[in-house]
Amino acid sequence: MKHLVLSMMVLCGAASAQQTIVVETLDGGPGQIVTMPDEPSRFSVDKDLGNVTSEVATPAVKAGGAMLRGLDKLNGIVVDFDLDNGYSRTFGDLRVDLGECRHPEDNATGEGYAYLTIYDGLDAEGPVFQGWMVASSPALNALDHARYDVWVLRCKTS
Repeated sequence: MKHLVLSMMVLCGAASAQQTIVVETLDGGPGQIVTMPDEPSRFSVDKDLGNVTSEVATPAVKAGGAMLRGLDKLNGIVVDFDLDNGYSRTFGDLRVDLGECRHPEDNATGEGYAYLTIYDGLDAEGPVFQGWMVASSPALNALDHARYDVWVLRCKTS
């Protein structure tokens, strides 16, 4: 089985909002191009990849905030904390800003997507992390810090 690396390119135009995904193999072979149609609830994959299709995607709804977990790798302290959308919290030397948390309409506690911006108080250059973290796959887009780990547990439902 070939290992695949997905890199997403979003093409924005006045007449089209199609998304194109380029699937590249790790062995340097030619990439395959997958185009997602304008309709966001359905997608199809290039037939060269094996007719991968999906029916209707579950819409995501905005939650009031997120439950996060922080780990200080130096002394092993684990802290769970909740954060409302648009607010910040410090964890060690880090400042964690939550833009918003979203979850699938039919799975509020099992899955969550949080947009986080994390700053290191010792580094004034800019954020050490900025992007979406996924609760079910924390390694998909993780904070890369020598001392601290922060990840999303779930969105707050009340």
